Amino acid sequence: MRIAFAGTPQAAVPTLRALAAGPHEIVTVVTRPDAPLGRKRVLTPSPVAIAAAQLGLPVVKARRLDEEATASILDARPELGVVVAYGGLVREPLLSAPEHGWINLHFSLLPRWRGAAPVQRALIAGDQITGAAVFRLVPELDAGDVYDMVEHPIGPDDTAGELLDALAVEGAELVARVVDSIATGSAVAVAQEGEPTLAPKLGLDDARLDLTRDAAAVYARLRGVTPEPGAFVTVAGTRVKVLAAARSGAAPLVPGQLQLVGVKALIGTATTPLHLITVQPAGKRPMPGADWLRGLPARATAEVAA
Repeated sequence: MRIAFAGTPQAAVPTLRALAAGPHEIVTVVTRPDAPLGRKRVLTPSPVAIAAAQLGLPVVKARRLDEEATASILDARPELGVVVAYGGLVREPLLSAPEHGWINLHFSLLPRWRGAAPVQRALIAGDQITGAAVFRLVPELDAGDVYDMVEHPIGPDDTAGELLDALAVEGAELVARVVDSIATGSAVAVAQEGEPTLAPKLGLDDARLDLTRDAAAVYARLRGVTPEPGAFVTVAGTRVKVLAAARSGAAPLVPGQLQLVGVKALIGTATTPLHLITVQPAGKRPMPGADWLRGLPARATAEVAA
């Protein structure tokens, strides 16, 4: 088949490469425009744009699928559209233009966690299992019939970044199988079953650690917002990112209390403390939590978020 692929972040690259290595022809790749990255804000192509260039595929850069982008895609005469985290909506007339419509790779077991941040929300909620689903794109948010799914257990220390990397690889294999089955006419899509839950995009407030919660809930949120938007606490009016932490079996501390125990920097929650392994105060480089704590005034505490 002739395929139009739409995707932007690194999580979409394994699927693009898997399809490019298969028997089908990728006739166009749609991705978001170059974005400023780093302290110097250098305009940088998206991971999908870079991969497409390496594969010698034609690229359309569009912030949204407007009339101009739609015309470019339709000029390529795709028979199937494949979306993986593009970052924009596929609307009519583009949605129904390809003979086989559009399919979407979503990183959850639908209908659980429909929305922009399924992996992050699954971790924050304390889910023990997640996965990836390939479904038919419809106007409603992540509501189309599902072609296939794959389950993936969530490890006790998995971060959103690590989990997404694993699901991106497994999801690429899933998409390739579904595309092959659509091409042969053997694909079957079934309606989603169960009560949907929503996974809206995370904001900065979602990354603040609420130290009045128990250690399990605080650690779950930390993992869910790592690496983006990045967990943080506030100490003496300064935001401090928590880049890496671990569970601790140490004696309880008051929520927000900071204490150096041996070579470990501990922070109190409603139950047991967390071990702050690596932190990054605003405007500074990442550093070991113990080194950071040694430089603070005695009896320094973190603000608790109610």
